[in-house]
Formats: sequence, C-alpha cells, structure tokens
Amino acid sequence: MTVLATTLVLGGARSGKSAFAERLIGDSGLARVYLATATADDDEMRSRIAHHRQRRGDGWITVEEPLALVDALTREATHGRAVLVDCLTLWLSNLMFAERDVEVEARRLTRFLGVAQYPVVLVSNEVGLGLVPETPLGRSFRDAQGRLNQIVAATVPNVVFVAAGLPLWLKRSP
Repeated sequence: MTVLATTLVLGGARSGKSAFAERLIGDSGLARVYLATATADDDEMRSRIAHHRQRRGDGWITVEEPLALVDALTREATHGRAVLVDCLTLWLSNLMFAERDVEVEARRLTRFLGVAQYPVVLVSNEVGLGLVPETPLGRSFRDAQGRLNQIVAATVPNVVFVAAGLPLWLKRSP
C-alpha cells in the first residue's frame, strides 16, 4: 500500500496513461472506483471500452458518467476509496456536444479537486503537441482541452506525463 494523492495523468493517444493510472490506484490498497466518461456509441468505441475493462480486470467498481462528473465524484470519492476518472478528454467532448458551458464545468471540477479529501486520479490527453486541427471545431476543442489540463494541473498536487508507457513526473507532492 502506498499513499496516493490526487494526480493528473497526461499523455498522447496509446501512450500508456490509462494503464499507468490504473497501477497508481491499484498500488494504493484502497477500493478501486473507475469513473468512465466514454459512451459506447459505435463498434470502435465499444471495442476500446472492452479492452480497458479486460486490462484492468476484476476488483473495480465501474461508474459510467459522461457529463455530471463532479456529481459522480462527490458520490464516489469517499473514505477508503480511490477514484480513477478516465478520461477528461472524453468528458470535455461530451460537454461540448451537449452544448454545456465548459468553463463553468471546469471551474466546478477544480473547486471539487481543491477540497477533495480522498484521492482522485484523472487521465487526460495532451492534444496540443500535434498538428493544428483543420476545422474550427477541432481548434476549439484543442484549445479547450489545453485550458482544462492547465487548470486541473494547477489545482492537483501531482501531475505526470506518460510517453511510451514511461512516466515523467512534472509535479509531485512531497
């Protein structure tokens, strides 16, 4: 068992960030809650979800919540538990497609994280390292994701960037 503090796990697609986050939670010795923000809207996404479930195996409480993330965290982040949010990127896209106010939701999340008494590990894509998206929607999403990652990183005690399955700690509480 290790002491686990709230952590933002960043990385690119297929960088190993989710597996790394699962290990952080697993090593904590706490009850494991997987808060999934994905929706299984097509065969490809259903396959991705099945892959994640198979990889993490049994022993996880799975909660599916594509929009009301703070409400779900309020319910699930309790004594004796560690919550894995996978992932903020899908949550953000869900908010945008539902035409929710992203800035309001992001502030709600950071307010929660700022006072959270129990560990939360949040997975998020670092989307700003690649090509500039062709469409206004793509650019808007990339910019919103960058802003969300910045405010979450400023709020939580730990931030780690995962590339090729290897962690690079950007910020680590003592």
